[in-house]
Amino acid sequence: MNFFSEKIIDWYLINKRDLPWRKTKDAYLIWLSEIILQQTRVDQGMDYYLNFVNEFPSVKHLAKAKNEKVMKLWQGLGYYSRARNLHTTAQLISEKYNGKFPSDYETILSLKGVGEYTAAAIASFAFDKPHAVVDGNVYRVLSRVFGIETPIDSTIGKKEFNILANKLINPKKPSTHNQAIMEFGAMQCKPANPDCLGCVLNTMCFAFSKKRITELPVKANKTKVRNRYFNYIVFNYRGKTIINKRITKDIWTNLYDFPLIETTTELSETEFLKSSEWKKYIGELDYTVKSVSTAFKHILSHQKIYARFWEISCKTPFNSLVSDTTISIKKNDITKFAVPRLIENYLKGWI
Repeated sequence: MNFFSEKIIDWYLINKRDLPWRKTKDAYLIWLSEIILQQTRVDQGMDYYLNFVNEFPSVKHLAKAKNEKVMKLWQGLGYYSRARNLHTTAQLISEKYNGKFPSDYETILSLKGVGEYTAAAIASFAFDKPHAVVDGNVYRVLSRVFGIETPIDSTIGKKEFNILANKLINPKKPSTHNQAIMEFGAMQCKPANPDCLGCVLNTMCFAFSKKRITELPVKANKTKVRNRYFNYIVFNYRGKTIINKRITKDIWTNLYDFPLIETTTELSETEFLKSSEWKKYIGELDYTVKSVSTAFKHILSHQKIYARFWEISCKTPFNSLVSDTTISIKKNDITKFAVPRLIENYLKGWI
């Protein structure tokens, strides 16, 4: 076991990337980096991290921020519940702990939006507590090196990997050990085409010796993906349009998009304009259809969205369509609002 830790730490000290959150023991900055990097590659998350640190240098600064500002800075990262939880937890830490991040694992774990992995990372990296981190990179390294075939997405598997990871951790260097195994998975023991011949662990690696690199780790369940068909209505009346704040418990809560009619299948222009949903929504408004976009395909973790944008020129004001969740704005002012990546991609050709 000590051989494993020593080898990956030695590898890490030579090969580690120069990342800003590795140069601090500030739990706030470490927490911020971990939340941003969930489901996000380092190269994608770096600018977001630097922008957040520049805008909110401490947890108290983040706590005082307006939700719209936080969401706008987060725009493009996806998984927007992370941003909402980040803001809520910052407010809790500011109020309950006077802006000082708790140092014990159990308290960190109790914070909203913080799971076992993130709690272990913060406790380890910021406070040198011997709690093993187990993320996708760690699952991959451990399953291959030790020949574990238990599915990583099963309750039994998660427990088995967690027990092993905590047995392997170097109690004298928990932070370095955790950083090392994560970095090793990210850079050396990669999902596809890892450099096994140049690997410092190849003499003890089960998958390498048995030629089973591509088979490990094992996943039991594949996420079912459902298709959704979005018809966005982009109104234009004398340089103004309508945007909608998403407040329901669905994707992109608290972000802005255009008025939406969702259908069960993709409809032709004729079918859509004759649909009861459209007739009910548009009412007596005098309009012409300026254009209909081709479908924008947007893939989420368990959804595929096919969106078309219906550009509608209004001959009369659209005041009747403004409601509690929709607002009328100048067309170019939409850049001031936090929108999903799908809307952002559409706007690139619109503004």
